[in-house]
Amino acid sequence: MKLDKQELLRVLRTEGDNSTAEKVEAQLPDQIDTERDGDALAAVGLDRTQLMAKLAAGGFGSSLTA
Repeated sequence: MKLDKQELLRVLRTEGDNSTAEKVEAQLPDQIDTERDGDALAAVGLDRTQLMAKLAAGGFGSSLTA
């Protein structure tokens, strides 16, 4: 799955997870591919299951592509 880093940052900050948002901003590319960037996501404390739950709760819509 691909997603826009800015949308992920918005969701994290909305949840008050500023620490993870700062790590995402510094370490991940503008377009995140959960397959390609799985290790980088894990390094900032997000696994695919957690990420999917956050995105679903955060109202991600058209910014996601399979």
